[in-house]
Amino acid sequence: MQSAKNTKNAQCKRCMNKFKEKEIFTIQQFQYRRLPTYDWTREFFNLLEISEWDSFCENCMLYYGKISHAVWLRYCTVN
Repeated sequence: MQSAKNTKNAQCKRCMNKFKEKEIFTIQQFQYRRLPTYDWTREFFNLLEISEWDSFCENCMLYYGKISHAVWLRYCTVN
């Protein structure tokens, strides 16, 4: 029987993989990046029907970080 700290009981909304609760990432992680702003980031994820409290694994969080930044660069900055 697995101990409580090794139990994988959280699930990534994107890939559906299970992981440990201590390894949860949410879009709130993006409030610490300088650009795009967190307000813009929340609007972007709202369009994708992702809330601030949805759980993601590290790989999917990195994926969403890259695509949100790429969309912001392409459509929201002056070239």
